Amino acid sequence: MKRLTLNERTKIVQFYFENNRSIISTQRAYRRHFNVKNAPAEMTIRNIIARFQQQGTVSDLPRSGRPRSVFTNANIQRVEESVLEEPGTSTRRRSSQLELSRTSLRRISRHLLLLFPYKIQLVQDLHLDDYKSRLNFSIRFQQLVKEEDDFLDRLIMSDQADFHLDGIINKENCIFWGAVNPTAIRDYQLHPIKCTVWCGLTSDCVIGPFFFKNDDGNNAAIVTVERYKNMIENFLRPAVEDKPDMWFQQDENASHTAEPTMEILREIFSGRLISKQGAIEFPERSPDLTATDFFLWGYLKGKVYRNKPRTIQQPKTDDIYAMLFFTADRNNNNDIIIIIIIIIIIIIIIIIIIIIIVIVIISSSLCNIL
Repeated sequence: MKRLTLNERTKIVQFYFENNRSIISTQRAYRRHFNVKNAPAEMTIRNIIARFQQQGTVSDLPRSGRPRSVFTNANIQRVEESVLEEPGTSTRRRSSQLELSRTSLRRISRHLLLLFPYKIQLVQDLHLDDYKSRLNFSIRFQQLVKEEDDFLDRLIMSDQADFHLDGIINKENCIFWGAVNPTAIRDYQLHPIKCTVWCGLTSDCVIGPFFFKNDDGNNAAIVTVERYKNMIENFLRPAVEDKPDMWFQQDENASHTAEPTMEILREIFSGRLISKQGAIEFPERSPDLTATDFFLWGYLKGKVYRNKPRTIQQPKTDDIYAMLFFTADRNNNNDIIIIIIIIIIIIIIIIIIIIIIVIVIISSSLCNIL
């Protein structure tokens, strides 16, 4: 039989004395009160009554010797309260505060309280007005997609990125398994060499790459207003001369949205500018990713760092190669689609010709019979 609760034991004592200490009457009263079919056995009732008469309680008595477990209600409650008050405290510090072993703390947290550790995701701090501006931008963007069928085909999404010579080292991947510590190390420069690249991405091509340079011709230039403006004037403008009615999107970088830069962009794209101070305001601190963020840079860096470049010129060469490879992939896919369509058309024409020939033959046969 299941373990009796404190309330059930108390009722047994009550029924026992109310029914003149009759075990049978106590069992009958128990079944009627709790609406159950089976009542506690006679020996169980006698043990409960004996404990009540000897100790004045029906609760379990504390056992002598070393406690078998630290998973007591008191400890569980202490852990729960500690987590609620300071959820970011480490297990080492919390176990010291609560005077519990880390193993016991983990078991209580995971198996009894069903708590799990989560890594904090770092995101850019948003202001109250950012939510409204982001909503307004999303509504306007969707309107343009509905109003202009080819809007997405006429949109240039632009961005810039740094290509480090050493790549980005992720220490989580620098793990060595073995019986002896290999004292393995990986060299990296404190101030790594890098080149700064700008690209524009459309639905069918990549505009770029453009490599920013210092005044002395070296790479890794800080993108100032003057350098960004020169890139727009001397690189982007010629690239879009044969692409009328294009839209241009850029982020809120200070060099991108400075007035000298915006004047040139307004001249080139008129009212088709998605930017801070543009015809359509691109929301500041927006968590939304553009095509360059969620695809282009990851694709290109995968191509570049695969060859482990050792000179600053090599990433530039690999960059261009990757661009051409990407464009070639798209062009090859388009060519394959065109070839497949032509083959399907030819097959349909052949089937139609065969059907016509069969109809003619059947008609001739019927005429001869008649």
